[in-house]
Amino acid sequence: MVRLLLRLAVFLLSAAVGLIVASLIVPGMTLHPSGFVLVVIIYAAIQAILSPFITKVAAKNAPAFLGGTGLVASFVALLGAKVFGSGLTINGVGSWIAATVLVWLVTAVATLLLPALIIKEKVSSDGAARS
Repeated sequence: MVRLLLRLAVFLLSAAVGLIVASLIVPGMTLHPSGFVLVVIIYAAIQAILSPFITKVAAKNAPAFLGGTGLVASFVALLGAKVFGSGLTINGVGSWIAATVLVWLVTAVATLLLPALIIKEKVSSDGAARS
């Protein structure tokens, strides 16, 4: 159960980091503080549901596109977060492309780094508590 909660926390945190970084860098993309949490939850939920499905479809029908499945899932998750949440605005085709690539990239990196940081923090706090 703890492992599942940690995975959920990492997934939500990485989505939040990706969305924040993209909103700071991509012109035409704005995150509104009032709807930020909802946007993160919607983005993460859509991404979690669609990624395995898109990967399975691509593996079966077009194996050459397997590398792009994360980008497709990120785009659809951004679109869903924009449609179903009130905290995200993306204007213009260039902004959509840049936001998709940047959120996908930052989320992927954060998903790799956050578990190590969380474990390091946990080990540090356990060690300090024992001293």
